[in-house]
Amino acid sequence: MKRLGLGSGMQARFVLAMGGAMLVVVAILAVLLGRQAASQREVTRLSGTVIHELFDRSMRSRGETMARELADALSNPLYYNDLEQVGALVRNVSRQRAVGYVLVFDAKGRLLHDGSVAVPDYGRAMSDPLAAKAVAAKGALVQESPKVLENSMPIMVGNQRLGGVRVGISLKEVQVLEAQASQTLAQRLEQVGTRHLGWLLLMLALLVAIGVAVVLYVQRTLVTPIRGLAMAARQIEAGDYQVPLRENHRDDEVGELVRAFARMRDAIARHDREVRHMAYTDALTGLTNRLAFRETLDHRLMAARASGHQLALLFADMDDFKRVNDTLGHEAGDEALLQFVQRISEAVSAAGGDEALLARFGGDEFVILLAEGDVAAQARELADLLVRELGKPLRVQGRELFLGASIGVTLFPDDAADATTLLKNGDIAMYQAKMAGKNCHRYYSRAMDHAVERRVHMEQELRGAWERGELRLAYQPIFRTRDRRMVGVEVLLRWQHPTLGTIPPSVFIEVAEQSGLIEVIGPKVLRAACMEAAQWPRSGDGEGMFVSVNVSPRQLRGGELPDLVAQCLHESGLPASRLHLELTETAVIGDEMLAAQLLDKLHRTGVKVWLDDFGTGFSGLSHLRQVPVDGVKIDKSFVADMQRDPDDLALTTAIIAMAHALGITVVAEGIEQEVQFDLLSQRGCDLAQGYWLSHPITATAVVQMIESGA
Repeated sequence: MKRLGLGSGMQARFVLAMGGAMLVVVAILAVLLGRQAASQREVTRLSGTVIHELFDRSMRSRGETMARELADALSNPLYYNDLEQVGALVRNVSRQRAVGYVLVFDAKGRLLHDGSVAVPDYGRAMSDPLAAKAVAAKGALVQESPKVLENSMPIMVGNQRLGGVRVGISLKEVQVLEAQASQTLAQRLEQVGTRHLGWLLLMLALLVAIGVAVVLYVQRTLVTPIRGLAMAARQIEAGDYQVPLRENHRDDEVGELVRAFARMRDAIARHDREVRHMAYTDALTGLTNRLAFRETLDHRLMAARASGHQLALLFADMDDFKRVNDTLGHEAGDEALLQFVQRISEAVSAAGGDEALLARFGGDEFVILLAEGDVAAQARELADLLVRELGKPLRVQGRELFLGASIGVTLFPDDAADATTLLKNGDIAMYQAKMAGKNCHRYYSRAMDHAVERRVHMEQELRGAWERGELRLAYQPIFRTRDRRMVGVEVLLRWQHPTLGTIPPSVFIEVAEQSGLIEVIGPKVLRAACMEAAQWPRSGDGEGMFVSVNVSPRQLRGGELPDLVAQCLHESGLPASRLHLELTETAVIGDEMLAAQLLDKLHRTGVKVWLDDFGTGFSGLSHLRQVPVDGVKIDKSFVADMQRDPDDLALTTAIIAMAHALGITVVAEGIEQEVQFDLLSQRGCDLAQGYWLSHPITATAVVQMIESGA
């Protein structure tokens, strides 16, 4: 009985509290209703002003738009004096609501059409108060009178003014529309107020019902479930995501709360699994990511040390993948990447064994870990298979791309004893594969460490070599074959290091290309060559010597080459016709569309473009139609064996003939014997260069040869 009394006391106090809450709610509701009525009156007052401003701006904008569009539409009919078409256009605008009149007049202010059939005032000068300014206006004009808002616009054909058009908006009609809008808004506000009042009363009734229900069931329906949920919350807080909850079929807030706790428990468990998956999986390819691979590698290294087994790691990097992103976009890059992943996965499944692990290590880098069987033999077989499969063309966005992959192979424990060193060695071996020409594989060796150190040292020395005066320009004379007269020079770059001595261009140019330094050195070479060539005297026949400068593929793909060329010509004063740019064939055929756009810009500056090393890029003369050039340079590998190899002689003869058919100049390089020069001259080759004609010389020697008439 005592417990019952306690319960009754709590219930009574709860009822009193609920009653007090109801009174407070009723008071708040009364205040809200009063505020709502006041707000509705204030909104009605302010909306009238806003609607007036909106209609005013709308009519002005609409009138200007109608006048401008009608003026554009009337230019041709008015020019050909097609009054029937003029009338049709005017009547079409006049039918619109609030348009009071539409008047079309000629350049002298005489009325041509007012939308009527007879046009009674045709040919008469307009005399209304707004006419004078409308006729004199040279652009859009807005005028206003107590009854009309007028927008006028001249009608032009080119620079000739044919007349104008006046569109008058009836302010009386606008006021009618404004009044209708205000009335509609007031009705809507009243409806909204009534609806809100109904909702408030409904919510109040619902609150009373809920209060009664809570009073009746608070003892039986809240305490036990809430205590159970509190216990479950403490367990979830402690990390027990599988905490059991009593089955609950109640269809009320407590039941929903229990079910929400169950859903939260399941969602947290699922989220925990997803987070783990995301942390260890690459989002794009679905492969194991760097973090998961490194953990697996550490575990397998521990197992391999204990069992004495070998591990093999293949480090693969896509060749020229950046070019795909730069030219076709990142969506195309992702598509190419997914095709690569599919081919790598198939190759690993075929030759890697059941325990092989494939992971994406970076943007276009992949690693493969082999840990079962004869891993050395598997690595060799898999590397050969990858080079073969990844070297096949990809089909991306309707284009055929040739990328390939450079692969480095390293073994545990032969090459490294820990994961960090093993990965570093694989990266070094992959880099050596790129140095070897890409789309191939190389095994790590101790000598590679020294090669990488030498390359890094050379790259560091090359930075600032131009500023230190170590780099200088040399010039290879180019002769006309018909009279052996020097007509131009090719710019060559030489590096004289203070301690390393003379470094061959084939060495440091490759370092500059791969490190990106060529994008800094190339513009300096171009600017210096233009400055020196601009100072050279003219030859005996009055023509200036041209200077030919090699352009890196990275400079071409950068897209800034035309602007750089124009700037160098402007600064040096060198005529554009005396500057020739040499592009390698492989750089041009990589993306004919981009190359064609850049060459078109270069041609507009007046410079000439030659295709260097022609014949070594496995392209045909069909590329010359897609990427037009002014000249081709036959590679010295064809010239060297012309007198001994009939195939080289036939190919060289065909290149000369076909190039001349396309109007392209032919230059032969690498001439070291007189018989080579004679064979080329007999077949119509235009220009020639090589050691038999002249070795590279300084700028001073170039001037001396020009003055001597060589």
